[in-house]
Amino acid sequence: MPIIKSAIKRDRQAKKRNQRNVAVKVAVKKKFKVVRTEILSGSPKDSKALIAAIAEVDRAVKKGVLHKGTAARRKSRLTKAYNAAAAKPFGTESAGQRTGKPGAKKATAKKPAAKTTAKKAPAKKPAAKPNK
Repeated sequence: MPIIKSAIKRDRQAKKRNQRNVAVKVAVKKKFKVVRTEILSGSPKDSKALIAAIAEVDRAVKKGVLHKGTAARRKSRLTKAYNAAAAKPFGTESAGQRTGKPGAKKATAKKPAAKTTAKKAPAKKPAAKPNK
């Protein structure tokens, strides 16, 4: 048990942070478990559970509980397992559907005109004074 005042405060802060981090990790694990049970039960009906799990992982990264590489790996593995079991792989629900008018091309953004700045004339040096 710390004796110094600042160490006591650090201990309190560490305990609070630990509780928050554990709560976030538990929430992530629960969402993942829902998706995995869908996968194991057969073909998943829709990707809502997967989307919720991915959102929960992203939230954990935003809060600093998970590293972004860890989150990417977990999302990738879960999506891969989901796609192996699902009739339609995740991300292909709207594939082949075009938006906008047929044959219309995207408008390209015009670049702004280059700014030309006039250079200043070099400052004239005063004439050297003759030494006497």
